[in-house]
Amino acid sequence: MSASERLRVMFGAAPQKPERITPAAQQVHQLKRMTKADFAALKQHAHDHQLVNHKWRNRRWAVLILVNLLFTFSFWLDIQMLEGSLTASRFVGFHLIDLNSALQVMLAHRHVIVNLFIGTATVFVLWVALGGRSFCSWVCPYHLVAEWFEWLHLKLVAKKLVSDHEFHRGARSIFWLAFALLALLSGYTVFETISPTGILSRALIYGPSLALGWVLLLLVFEVLYSRRAWCRYVCPIGLTYGMVGAISPLRVEYRLEHCFHEGDCRKVCLVPHVLDVVIKGRAAELKTPIGPDCTRCGLCVDVCPSGALVFDVKGLNRLL
Repeated sequence: MSASERLRVMFGAAPQKPERITPAAQQVHQLKRMTKADFAALKQHAHDHQLVNHKWRNRRWAVLILVNLLFTFSFWLDIQMLEGSLTASRFVGFHLIDLNSALQVMLAHRHVIVNLFIGTATVFVLWVALGGRSFCSWVCPYHLVAEWFEWLHLKLVAKKLVSDHEFHRGARSIFWLAFALLALLSGYTVFETISPTGILSRALIYGPSLALGWVLLLLVFEVLYSRRAWCRYVCPIGLTYGMVGAISPLRVEYRLEHCFHEGDCRKVCLVPHVLDVVIKGRAAELKTPIGPDCTRCGLCVDVCPSGALVFDVKGLNRLL
């Protein structure tokens, strides 16, 4: 899949079958080294010996909690090295601002604010290096809370007490444009008022507010009606960081030779459209980088028993 095709999928288009598959990939498609029964035995062995691990999930949770606690303790202990919240902060006197928030503020003010631009450029470079949407899974507090509530949603779906309603993924692009236009026309950063990321970050630092009721309503909606609806279909932060991730060297890489197309990775993925390549016959190359909408959460890497999905840093993967 080309870079432009991956961007098109991120904005809401359905993934397409490749027009051309390399001879090497065709050969692997035709000559798998193991049968499906062999792979089932491999999975059973992993299950019986509890070899399925949560290495990347646990690392991610630890980093996410640590980052948010840094803001909290810095405020509580009056350490002025780090001030503010995830939306906008100051580190040793240097301004930092979330990319989507910076965009909203500049649209609302209708001009480029110099301090804001410098802080935004710094954060942009940081998240290019760290993978773009990795902000969602490794830093955003709502992502973690929604991930915990997602477990409850999946339990209810398994017992057929609720069903998962899907929306068109293109809705997120429309919301992105709508929030940008609202900021431009109203002069007010409407999205920041309702963003669960900002609400939770401020609540952790400055204490709870009535806005937490909105976050609770979102979680109830996701548990009872649509799995991870905010992250999948609404949040413009994810789309903004997804565009950053398009040029990031840090990505998850799919390796066709190790894959047996069981699809467990797609079941745990927040954005399964990025894993369309794991469907049998869809991989055009032996190695394929997963698209920019991937949050680099590592759940697919943890769940794959054959090592077909790995973190990669464009040639530096041996260091991981």
